[in-house]
Amino acid sequence: MKDLRIVFMGTPDFAVATLKTLVENNYNVVGVITAPDKPAGRGRKLNESAVKQYAKSVDLNILQPTNLKNEDFINELKALKANLQIVVAFRMLPKVVWQMPEYGTFNLHASLLPNYRGAAPINWAIINGETETGVSTFFIDEKIDTGEMILQEEIDIDEDENAGSLHDKLMSIGSGLVLNTVALIEKGNVKTVPQIDSDHIKTAHKLNKDNCKINWNDSINNIYNKIRGLSPYPAAWCTLINGEDEFDIKIYAAEKEIMTHTLKTGTIISDKNELKVAVTNGCIIIQEIKLPGKRTMDVKSLLNGYAFHTNAKML
Repeated sequence: MKDLRIVFMGTPDFAVATLKTLVENNYNVVGVITAPDKPAGRGRKLNESAVKQYAKSVDLNILQPTNLKNEDFINELKALKANLQIVVAFRMLPKVVWQMPEYGTFNLHASLLPNYRGAAPINWAIINGETETGVSTFFIDEKIDTGEMILQEEIDIDEDENAGSLHDKLMSIGSGLVLNTVALIEKGNVKTVPQIDSDHIKTAHKLNKDNCKINWNDSINNIYNKIRGLSPYPAAWCTLINGEDEFDIKIYAAEKEIMTHTLKTGTIISDKNELKVAVTNGCIIIQEIKLPGKRTMDVKSLLNGYAFHTNAKML
C-alpha cells in the first residue's frame, strides 16, 4: 500500500462532494487548491468558492493562486510534498503542475469520455438528447480531457431530467469513482486505457449567449432538450414580442405536446392557466419563466398579472 499525500484542486459544488468523500475516508489531503475569492452582489463582498468553504470547515491547508505558473505558487506546491493530485471542476493545469507528483494527476470528468470533452458536458448531453451519460477518471496530459482513462461509470438520463438534477446524480457517483480510482493507485493496481479519437466524438463547447438561444424553428424535441439542458443554469432564452413590448426572457421548465396545428412557429397561445408556443409538429408548454427585472415564476403566477396580446410571439 502506498502512503498517499494528496493535493485536491477544485472550485464549485460539484467538486465538494469528492473532497468530502476523501476526507471522510481518512485520506491525507495535504493541500486544497481553489479559485481566488471573487467580489459578488451589490456590495461587491468577496465570495469564497464552495470548495474553500468546505476546506475551511475541516481545517485543510488552502492555496488560491491567480497564476498557476507563478514561481511562488510552484514552490508552495512542491513544499506540500504531494505524491498524487486530484482535479475536479478546476481550470487547465500547466505541465509543471500536473507532472509534479510521483503517482500523477488525475481528473474527474462528468461524461463518458472521449465524448463531451470540454466545459459543459452535463448540459450538452441533455441538449443533444442523450439517454445515458456518466463519469470518467483519467490521468491529465497536455491537451484538454484527452488523457488515458482509468475508470468510468454510466447512468441513464431520464426523459424529464434537467441539468440540475443530472449534475447532482453525477456529483454523487463521481465522488465514488474518485474513491475507487484512489484505491487502485494506493494498491498499485491502475490499468489505463487510451482514449480513441474518431470523427463522431461530440464536444461540450463552452456555453454562451448564442448557443443558449432557443430556435423556435427547430424540432420540438430539440427545443425541449435545450430548455431542460440549460436549466437551472445558465437558462435557455429567447425574445418575446408582446404588443409594443420586445424583450429577452428566460425559460426554465417546459413540457412538449405533439399535435397538428396551422399556427406560425413562435405564435403564443395563452389563457388564465397555460402558456404555449407553437412549433413544428406541436407546442412547447412553458412552466417556469423569467421576465427582465422579475423573479423566476411559474406560469400561473405570471398569468395572474401579465396579459399576452393576440399577436404575441416568441423569436
